[in-house]
Amino acid sequence: MTWETQLKESIRTIGELEHFLDFRLHEKKKLKKVIERHPMCIPRHYLSLVDRNDPYDPIRAMAVPSIDELDLHGSYDTSGEKENTKISGLQHKYGQTALILSTNRCAMYCRHCFRKRLVGLSQNELLQRFDEAAIYVKDHREINNVLISGGDPFVLPTSTLAGFLDMLAPIDHLSFVRFGTRVPVTLPDRIIEDSELMHLLRFHSSKQRRIFVVTQFNHPREITERAIEAVHTLISAGIVVNNQTVLLRGVNDSPACLASLQNALVGIGVNPYYVFQCRPVKRVMHHFQVPLLRAYQIVELSKKMLNGHSKRFKFIMSHRRGKIEIVGRKGDTLYFKFHQARSVKNMGDFFSRKLRLNEGWLGESGEDHVKEPAYTAIV
Repeated sequence: MTWETQLKESIRTIGELEHFLDFRLHEKKKLKKVIERHPMCIPRHYLSLVDRNDPYDPIRAMAVPSIDELDLHGSYDTSGEKENTKISGLQHKYGQTALILSTNRCAMYCRHCFRKRLVGLSQNELLQRFDEAAIYVKDHREINNVLISGGDPFVLPTSTLAGFLDMLAPIDHLSFVRFGTRVPVTLPDRIIEDSELMHLLRFHSSKQRRIFVVTQFNHPREITERAIEAVHTLISAGIVVNNQTVLLRGVNDSPACLASLQNALVGIGVNPYYVFQCRPVKRVMHHFQVPLLRAYQIVELSKKMLNGHSKRFKFIMSHRRGKIEIVGRKGDTLYFKFHQARSVKNMGDFFSRKLRLNEGWLGESGEDHVKEPAYTAIV
């Protein structure tokens, strides 16, 4: 079965899902309401990883809609993507990086997605003409890398991806291009089967300009034989594979689980890059976000079980003001550093903040209209 057929035959309705998992009548009605607002798409490969006898299975939590998604606390734009959009589908928040939203589709609609406002739904924020994005990048010489994301760009035809890379290739101030994709985890045959895609990536990845794949493994059980083969295929094509894990309650919020994941990733050649604090997204925050004080403790305890290579990641909050690294704790006070900043003057700044036990974010209650965080700067 081709990857296109696998994608077409993914599970998209509660009726289809009932053949694999059991639901009570009142649950089905509420879940149908959830997927009317935020669609469901689960490849059969990924669904096969779910333990159908465990209602709290971590793989199920990431793939299968939950009635917890009816909770509307939070924001649909927690890191200020709208205010950093320069042309439709292109964001320029950090000087050196242009982010392109190439599609609103994914192989799987993860229930913890931070772009729930558009994935599987609206095309309003997507790039309409890639040549306009290429012109923007060419005109801004401070940009040395482009991140092509979405949605998931690897669900697009290989010919479309080729067009993207061909338009970026002549821009001499670009050092590398990244693809943000969860396909190695959710639909690995997209990579394993498509020799044309691998030829394309190999052709555009050279000594002067590398192609990176940034993927997202969140649980050790996602590292299947097919996923390993997909990673091996990418590496064999000269692609550097990095991983961004999201810390998720009920999925990987134990030191042992997080450590097992990072160690296993290094073992298959994937570089741990970031561990992200779950964002306060509507329909996500309520059931997936771990309070910051506890989250920091989980990450630090996991590091005691990691070697130097597997703990190279940074624990990061992707905030409106920038990527904020969580670097220390003393009592109820956490210490932070701007790893990236929207405002250049904040770059590298350290600051501290006293937190309540249940706080999961800085300066934001989870509502759409929020204030900037109050913090104590450390000089």
